[in-house]
Amino acid sequence: MGMDVLVALSGGVDSAVAAALVQRQGHRVRAVTMSIWREGRYQGGGRDACFGEGEKEDIAAAQQIAGLLGIPHQVLDCADIYEKVVVDNFRQEYLDGRTPNPCVRCNSLIKFAALPLLARRSGFAFERFATGHYARLAEVEGRCQLRAALDPSRDQSYFLYRLNQEQLAQTMFPLGELRKSEVRRLAGELGLPVAEKPDSQDFYSGDYRELIGVEESPGLIVDQEGKQLGVHSGSWNYTIGQRRGLGISHPDPLYVVEIDQRQNRVVVGTAAAVVRTSLVTRDSNWVSIATPVAPFAAQIKVRSSAPTIACQVFPTPGGDFRAEFPEGIAAVPPGQSAVLYQGDILLGGGVIKPAVEDRTQPVCGKVD
Repeated sequence: MGMDVLVALSGGVDSAVAAALVQRQGHRVRAVTMSIWREGRYQGGGRDACFGEGEKEDIAAAQQIAGLLGIPHQVLDCADIYEKVVVDNFRQEYLDGRTPNPCVRCNSLIKFAALPLLARRSGFAFERFATGHYARLAEVEGRCQLRAALDPSRDQSYFLYRLNQEQLAQTMFPLGELRKSEVRRLAGELGLPVAEKPDSQDFYSGDYRELIGVEESPGLIVDQEGKQLGVHSGSWNYTIGQRRGLGISHPDPLYVVEIDQRQNRVVVGTAAAVVRTSLVTRDSNWVSIATPVAPFAAQIKVRSSAPTIACQVFPTPGGDFRAEFPEGIAAVPPGQSAVLYQGDILLGGGVIKPAVEDRTQPVCGKVD
């Protein structure tokens, strides 16, 4: 006997096929689409993105898909909570010299939290919540494990590392065992009009500086010895590892090494200066395992599109961790997420602290 399943329908091919697959499995499907864009609040732009003026077209596509599948559909207004939870945080992180990851925050606090809650309040009763994310779930000894998708080129588990056990227990990822080519083929076979629709490529369709919304604040660009090399109009325009747009003539390529908010300085250095062999996290979340107390070996990923590399993990007070990776990783921006894996199992992750804070003492010493 099928279950009542709520599907987050975005208007794209992935969520459309996810809804169709859940329906094919014999479940009773309802769909919701979250509206997060307020006309006139921001200018937006022409890029295909999750947050932008193209939302009207996405909502229309979602309504058309729901009609073709014959499933109830409702649009839920999440604009105010999205502004407070995602956009305000995005703005503050940049102002504090960090590079945020709004998609991670949106998933844990909006898409898998506020959206299902609002759906229930609007009268949709359901047992499971399904999305078009490429990830997999398994239950091991009574705990939900989050695993990478079968197709590593499409895997989105990195963006889901902040989900808790309660959220995972009610979640379905129908696309976790599929490749993108198979999803598009299924969409074509089902006659879904979004079969060839391009994927969203960014968080915001306009200029990030518009979201930050502050006046120019000129400061110095200096080398690691403090020598002035140039000027900037606002340190929030830069991120660790950035090379382009520095406006500096130098015999060697220069990269942003540090953003010093206190002195309103951007510090630059050579490629070697942006390589880190360790990092420390804050605000960590353990997913597939309980909070560890002993060191262990794992693989780490510091951006969604990067490969994992081997590391040693040392738990630190408060449930955070220090990771050491002798191979080194270039351009590790504070504010982004460090996510740990063992094979395809996502263990947990945390927000990366600035390199100057990379001295937290581990709870334990050597790795067993």
